[in-house]
Amino acid sequence: MSLQQWIIFATLLLTLILFVTGRWRYDVVALLALLIVALTGLIPVERVFTGFSNPAVITVAAVLVISRGLQNSRVVDLIGERLLRLKGGMIVQLAALTGIVTVFSAFMNNIGALALMMPVAIQVARKKGFPPSAFLMPLAFASLLGGMTTLIGTPPNIIVASFREQTGAPPFRMFDFAPVGLGVALAGLIFIVLIGWRLIPVRRGQAAADDLFEVEKYITEVRLPEDAKLVGKRLSEINGFVENGVNILGLVRNGERRLAPSPRTVFQAGDILVLQIDTENLETLVAKARLELVGSARIVSDDLQSDEVRLMEAVVVANSLLVGETAFSLDLRRRHGVNLLAVSRQGRRLRVRLDRIRLRAGDVVLLQCPVETAKEALVTLGCLPLAQRDLRIGQPQQLIPPLAIFGSALLFSAVGLIPVQIAFVAAVVILVMAGFVSLREAYDSIDWPIIILLGAMIPVWRSPSAPRARS
Repeated sequence: MSLQQWIIFATLLLTLILFVTGRWRYDVVALLALLIVALTGLIPVERVFTGFSNPAVITVAAVLVISRGLQNSRVVDLIGERLLRLKGGMIVQLAALTGIVTVFSAFMNNIGALALMMPVAIQVARKKGFPPSAFLMPLAFASLLGGMTTLIGTPPNIIVASFREQTGAPPFRMFDFAPVGLGVALAGLIFIVLIGWRLIPVRRGQAAADDLFEVEKYITEVRLPEDAKLVGKRLSEINGFVENGVNILGLVRNGERRLAPSPRTVFQAGDILVLQIDTENLETLVAKARLELVGSARIVSDDLQSDEVRLMEAVVVANSLLVGETAFSLDLRRRHGVNLLAVSRQGRRLRVRLDRIRLRAGDVVLLQCPVETAKEALVTLGCLPLAQRDLRIGQPQQLIPPLAIFGSALLFSAVGLIPVQIAFVAAVVILVMAGFVSLREAYDSIDWPIIILLGAMIPVWRSPSAPRARS
């Protein structure tokens, strides 16, 4: 082999090792590979960043935005309603859920399909008395199976189609993958529904889902007497007394309960604070701030939510802002209007102080936040909602138009009238102009690390010394 071939093979091997070890995120690794082949002269300077204009990258970005448009429609609510009324045992429920996810993931990205169906699956599991874990892993596999059946179902299919077109061969069309993909998907679904879910380990000694976040055991009420040091101070200043070990969940003033009060709220004598705090910090706070404990009735979770404020369970995804951070380092209450009440990791609630927990991908968090900003907060933080869908993702009148726009783009690209990247970008523009997807939602819905990965690796794969398949 030539020196250039040795360099490209070494670069690909290094990239694979770094992907596997996970020391750096995959988009950073991809940029490193691109820089290596650029600095060694394997790619001309003018071609280094051409991957970001590749039709495959554009198509993937457009599919992600269209997925958001489908999430904003009421299709998920309708599906959830039908599934909750569905009769039958575990196999019937699992077949329905995995079948729907397989169809969704054939036309949208896997994460989008899971984001749509996870809350439904957990709600069905709880209502029917099935373990949620028996649904969640099969859903993940079903989303992978569905992606193999269409051109846009998964980025590798789009990339392969792009390379085929560049060789002069006719490009793959929307359903050219279906003859093989459908057979594999059907076989996989049969295995998952009949056998696979039985192989999922059942972890013993873990809390049930409904008991996992019993926040009332960690909440107390204190009153501010006339001589309390907090009188006249802002809510955000309370942490100065206990080194950021307290969450203010509510405030009672003149008999009126205010949940999740603003950090700019000024304390007054006679206020009653609803606090989430451990015993050690509570003792310190009462002594330093001259507060009085309130011997009220036991506080329950319903006392922490109202028509304006909700408690929500959400899972932290890989690219979330929360990964590697603590509630204190992100200043969740001030920046995002969110209180972090509890964290569950691998099915067990973490009992250490919340401001000391560095969150990881896969953690389940219990959040308290205003209803009107809940959806935006989850998107900004990079979390997927679990359990009951307190958020109304869309309105009833938005069901048909987004589906019609997406279906038209799908039809035009499937019959070859318009290239897939043009058809899907047109669908995105129409969705934004029609108000079904806001500009912020459009940009937030794009998984930028995936776009960076594809845009950086395509020039590496296409470098003159890269291994190529024989025609």
